[in-house]
Amino acid sequence: MIDIVADDLDHPECVAIGPDGTLYAGGEAGQLYRIDVQNGSAEVLGSTGGWLLGLAVHGDGSVYACDPKLRAVVAFAPDGSHRVVSTGSSERPMSTPNFPVFASDGTLYVSDSGAWPAGGGCVYRIDAAGATTIWSRQTPHFTNGLALDPTEKYLYVAESTLPGITRIEIRDDGSAGAAELVVSMPGTVPDGLAFDTEGRLYVGCYRPDRIYTLETDGTLLIFRDDYQGTDLAAPTNIAFAGDGRPELFVASLNRWHISRLLTPAPGQPLHYPTAAPGASGG
Repeated sequence: MIDIVADDLDHPECVAIGPDGTLYAGGEAGQLYRIDVQNGSAEVLGSTGGWLLGLAVHGDGSVYACDPKLRAVVAFAPDGSHRVVSTGSSERPMSTPNFPVFASDGTLYVSDSGAWPAGGGCVYRIDAAGATTIWSRQTPHFTNGLALDPTEKYLYVAESTLPGITRIEIRDDGSAGAAELVVSMPGTVPDGLAFDTEGRLYVGCYRPDRIYTLETDGTLLIFRDDYQGTDLAAPTNIAFAGDGRPELFVASLNRWHISRLLTPAPGQPLHYPTAAPGASGG
């Protein structure tokens, strides 16, 4: 079953859930929407005037967003104001910042896709002091959605033009270890990633209109498919509900709504750290 929890949004590419259960989504004119899941109402909390891709919510209620038009990661305060968190490093300014994910220690990993279809992407690491460094260049094939495994020993990366999912070891000192292909996905454009509590990795695909699960034994299964592209229309970022509810929220870039799917297990709890990246641009 697929139901619509919010409609009349501006082609949302991203969706995220806050520690209090508030749902957020972004629009293609830089809008940050705050959504009441109970009644489906959505308000524009603020806007960059650019275009919002991936979102990550901090423990203080701030929403960190990737804006490829500004070529920056910005942070929205609860009052809707925003500030630039990072524009990349001196070695490599951001080109197409796409998706952020928080680790438990406040580190923010950010994918930069590079160019379509040539790629050339990377993963940045923004530490709690605000310093931005290139963490890894090992996933260059249009570096897209990110997800930390439950142990925080690996960062999983959707490479849209590989196409497939790669994971990078996170060493004890925080540096990037070896990268390894987890699953190849020919004929698809993988985008968003999320783990459930049983270890399944959910993959939203921009093409086709489909969501997969990568089972713990390595089997890739179709979880939901919408050949008409209506309820799932270029499903990009995905996010599980909080409070142990087995619900997956899905952003449909080619339409105007956020969908909700029931899942076999709740989502793996996200990290809402108290330490946050500072205001440094590099």
